[in-house]
Amino acid sequence: MPSSDRKKPNYSRRFFWLGVFIVVLFGGYSLGWFWLAGRLEAEAKASIAALNGGGVEADCANPTARGYPFRIGLYCDSVAFSDAAQGISLSAGSFRSAGQIYDPMRLVAELDGPASIDSAKAGVFALDWDNLRASARLSTPLPQRLSLEGVQLKAATANGAPLLAAEAFQAHMRPNEQNLDLAGSFSGLALDASLLDGRKVPPLSGQSDITINDGVRLLGERVKDLRGQSGTIRELALSTGEETGVTLSGPFSVDDAGLIDANLNITIRDPKGLSAVLGEAVPEKRDQIEQAFSGLAMLGNAPSLPLRIAKGKASLGFIPLGQIPPLPAR
Repeated sequence: MPSSDRKKPNYSRRFFWLGVFIVVLFGGYSLGWFWLAGRLEAEAKASIAALNGGGVEADCANPTARGYPFRIGLYCDSVAFSDAAQGISLSAGSFRSAGQIYDPMRLVAELDGPASIDSAKAGVFALDWDNLRASARLSTPLPQRLSLEGVQLKAATANGAPLLAAEAFQAHMRPNEQNLDLAGSFSGLALDASLLDGRKVPPLSGQSDITINDGVRLLGERVKDLRGQSGTIRELALSTGEETGVTLSGPFSVDDAGLIDANLNITIRDPKGLSAVLGEAVPEKRDQIEQAFSGLAMLGNAPSLPLRIAKGKASLGFIPLGQIPPLPAR
């Protein structure tokens, strides 16, 4: 049979059925997305309603699921929470959360300022920021990782008097087998003189890396203090400049009475520079500070000394530093 007599493929029919398949697939996906969105909105409203009662009030104004087609998350025009028993209330701007359809175990959320915090113990504070974001990698019994990051944080009193400002900060938490790893940092922290009895200090930065032993259980049981607990400080640093500051590291424990036991190592970075900062902040102790730090400067630009704490009694090498009060119980 000549090749011209062979039946030619019907490409138009193939394209038609391909189009039908795409429409059905996309339509089914869309129906599934909007069904999930409806469930998310209903669950959010139910959870908020369950929180309210017994002196607790929570609100997510106009909860709406958004993100179609490849994301899904809950949006609120504003958020608020108050607990009469704890004597605290807070409110903030719009809230946005999102998870990728193809990676539903990773969630991100953002909260807009300004915010107001009213505490019966501390008073009323106004907060604002340029960006505040949280992220989590979900797992059980705890997230694999939980992070909070913000930039350009400002805090003030209710009448607008400034208290502090920070250029950036972040905090991270992750389970490490049965322990809990906590890490954080901040930079450009400026404290208003009103918080320091009129004293002045330069902008501060700091970072921490700490493990709390058996922290997964403690978090699950909602233990609110460190009495009876222990852990390791891999790094706890406070800096007044790029080369100036103090760093601590070592194991610690807290007994049932709240008294600290620790076997730490303290490193003084740039003793002369730190002496100048402390002398400016505490001018009435300037001579004693300069005398003490001049001896440290003789040991180098970053001398390290053992810091021992036994039942709250602290000593730096052979020099007693005094008693650390017990940690409060909650």
